[in-house]
Amino acid sequence: MLGGFVAVYWSHNRTPLSMGEISMRNVVSAPVMGGAAAPSPLPSGTLTLPASVPDFRRAAHRALDAVVHVRTAQRVTYGNGWYDWSGFFQPRGGSAQYQTGSGSGVILDGRGYIVTNHHVIEGADVIEVGLHDNRSLKAELIGSDPTTDIAVLKVEAEGLKTLEWGDSDEVMVGDWVLAVGNPFDLTNTVTAGIVSAKARDIQLLRPDFDRSLFPIESFIQTDAAVNPGNSGGALVDVQGRMVGINTAIASKTGSYAGYAFAVPANLARKVALDLMEFGAVQRAYLGVGIRPVDESIADRLSLPSVSGVLVSSVSENSGAQMAGMEPGDVILSVGGTSTGTVPLLLERVNRYRPGQKTLVEVWRDGSTLSFEVQLGTRNGVASEGAPNSNAMNDEMGDSRSEENWASALGCVVQSTNDGSGVIVSELRDGAFARAGIKTGMKVVSLDGKSISDAGDFEEAMAQARADGAPGVLIEILDEQGKTRWIGLDLN
Repeated sequence: MLGGFVAVYWSHNRTPLSMGEISMRNVVSAPVMGGAAAPSPLPSGTLTLPASVPDFRRAAHRALDAVVHVRTAQRVTYGNGWYDWSGFFQPRGGSAQYQTGSGSGVILDGRGYIVTNHHVIEGADVIEVGLHDNRSLKAELIGSDPTTDIAVLKVEAEGLKTLEWGDSDEVMVGDWVLAVGNPFDLTNTVTAGIVSAKARDIQLLRPDFDRSLFPIESFIQTDAAVNPGNSGGALVDVQGRMVGINTAIASKTGSYAGYAFAVPANLARKVALDLMEFGAVQRAYLGVGIRPVDESIADRLSLPSVSGVLVSSVSENSGAQMAGMEPGDVILSVGGTSTGTVPLLLERVNRYRPGQKTLVEVWRDGSTLSFEVQLGTRNGVASEGAPNSNAMNDEMGDSRSEENWASALGCVVQSTNDGSGVIVSELRDGAFARAGIKTGMKVVSLDGKSISDAGDFEEAMAQARADGAPGVLIEILDEQGKTRWIGLDLN
């Protein structure tokens, strides 16, 4: 019997004339980089608890006016034919049909801009929006970002009600929230729950290696009841402010089982504004390779707690290098906000645009240092406010090097104690598994260059990708200690 939950995009369920499940992945078995952040301590002397459950009516009314029903259709062709006596399929034309889908969206301003999920509209040929006042309008796709699962639509209409953005940084575990959307095509549905956790990385969003696009996951987890069709809808606080965009559930059946995930509003807002202004995300980079801090790293570096993100490498001509950051630093905060895990760091950095400056706090040699870093593009430092013309190709290139290339290609490695290579500690579907590499194997060289630790490995992988290499040659020691050479396809 198989155990564990599956993470499900609960949106348009594109099946001809019926609803069905889509995009399921096993959460429990997938490796999670960094995990979830510890809950923030309650501010002493400033927290006032309500005497009873808050009144949700005002928040629900505000959200219902601004949440829309997104309906999609995609033209597909089904082939016809037969198998001949030799077993070969003989095609005979095909018939075109439309697959329909359904999700939710939120009106951002009176000009008709609407935010939803990328997976709600992905591949759609026709997009239609149903408003709360029963009007139906054709929608234009302005831009879409698979790395955060955010997309922006536009409709031509007047008198639209909008929803105010909230501050997702201020959301705390235990806060009441409402999920507003269109589950199972039941329009204008509101459910209530609490924030269960923050900064969840559930390995749901998949990388696009062809365009060097890699996911950014730092979900708000809630137990508000959501189901297929809620994707792209609003997660709102008791004041009726949008604190997240509902995106996925964890479930064995494809229906609500108590766990739901939303893109934080502060990240979604930045991505949506970029799409509205440029049609593509303007993504900033620190210019570092990173890995999570574990107990052994925390002990070796005398960290006060097992928290932070280790800098494994620093890119040439990057903002991090120019500011004075070094390999071995542990990033503690960015812009004054704690970045105790990889998901938190990626979310925080990706709120900026290339050229903007931010304060990065690091741990080095037993003390805390602060650096003002001018964030750049994937290729180096950019002037402030300059749009990234290669945004669609550079979405997460260096930033996944800021998570690590090995993980992006389906592998997690750990340094050996003697500096003789790296051990493959975890695998998921990706280039490493397809090449026949198994957990427990030791990588000792890459393209003839000796590998002494995880930093060397990540740097070599990142350099190969930056050089546009279609593949690399890896020297490994298998479980029996025998040397093997394996070609790894980077495409």
